[in-house]
Amino acid sequence: MYKILIADDEKDVVSLLKDYFELNGYLAYTAYDGRSAVEAAANAPDIILLDVNMPEYDGFEVCSRIRDHVNCPILFLTAKIEDEDKVRGFASGGDDYIIKPFSLDELGARVAAHIRRDHRVSAAKNVKFFGDLVIDYTEKTVSVNDSIIEFANKEFCIIELLSLNAGQVFDKERIYEKIWGYDAEGDSSVIAEHIRRIRAKLGKFGEDSHIGTVWGMGYKWIK
Repeated sequence: MYKILIADDEKDVVSLLKDYFELNGYLAYTAYDGRSAVEAAANAPDIILLDVNMPEYDGFEVCSRIRDHVNCPILFLTAKIEDEDKVRGFASGGDDYIIKPFSLDELGARVAAHIRRDHRVSAAKNVKFFGDLVIDYTEKTVSVNDSIIEFANKEFCIIELLSLNAGQVFDKERIYEKIWGYDAEGDSSVIAEHIRRIRAKLGKFGEDSHIGTVWGMGYKWIK
């Protein structure tokens, strides 16, 4: 089953497209603004439909933010298209334009054609987006606006554990057991120092607020 991400601030359009593609065997993810579209891209869709004019981030900015982390075709939905928009769209990493209003069957055919032509046989990257912060669990990298933040292996493992379970509180003992193992030599007191280092590195990019302290309980990842 192919996965499609539909991002448009017109809820009626999103609902119509979602129903159409689900009836045709797709798994559809939806977003109504640019920020949500970036986050939804973590679902590794096979193709993305992006409205050009959306709140938060417009379609061009969404495309530029996610393009280095997703390989799938990205199609812009727009009511009009000028040469300047085409240049901007293709420069941000877009693959095609669909002009509104459009025929659903024509759109479906264009989507299917792009998937056939561009579907990557390699496994999609496992990536999550937290605003400007991008965590690539496949490559084990953390970046902000394409700048890689260097983390030691155990530091990345802590980030991975917390971010994959955003909102869940982990005490120092549980973090230590999950990352160092039950039989490791040492104790959980090292966790506080690792958290301090992680925050310091994230803080240089203004992203230290992602790791929250729940006093008397432990730490959690904040989106």
